[in-house]
Amino acid sequence: MSSPNNLPPLAADGVFAVSASSIIDAPREKVWGILTDFPSYKECRDSVLVDESEEILPDQTLAEGKYMLIAPVHLPPTMGKPGMFQKQSAFVKVVTVDPENCCLKWISIVGYPFLLRAERWQSLSVGDDGKTKYETIEVFSGVLAYVVKLFTQANLKLGFEAMAQELKRRAEAAA
Repeated sequence: MSSPNNLPPLAADGVFAVSASSIIDAPREKVWGILTDFPSYKECRDSVLVDESEEILPDQTLAEGKYMLIAPVHLPPTMGKPGMFQKQSAFVKVVTVDPENCCLKWISIVGYPFLLRAERWQSLSVGDDGKTKYETIEVFSGVLAYVVKLFTQANLKLGFEAMAQELKRRAEAAA
């Protein structure tokens, strides 16, 4: 399922996909800076760069080939204390960090890819009106993707939409 080129996977390539977008009235470079400032996400989750054994790296600079532990992720999104089954985590490998084209890509690391694989893309583009368009998609595949779809698809969608709206809010406030 991984894209051999610089294009995101098609939703049809997996069992299911989750996506979101927003139009942001701020310069693309400003939005990119906010999107890639993972330490500022602490209000809703931690995103820390780690090695393969999930030990925190001293250098927290986002770069291709690094691993990231995203936890806890509140699904559905909440700024308060999540319920017992509302706390998720993700261990991912950063595959693409492209500041020139404003594109991020990571893949989930969950044992064997035939069981569960997720590929997440986030990108920024500029429209004719000068506004920045944020787009994100994550495509899930593998046998366990059916279970993930059944239990978390709706909450993942809410999380993606919350991310798109919060990025918009932060960027427009900073512009």
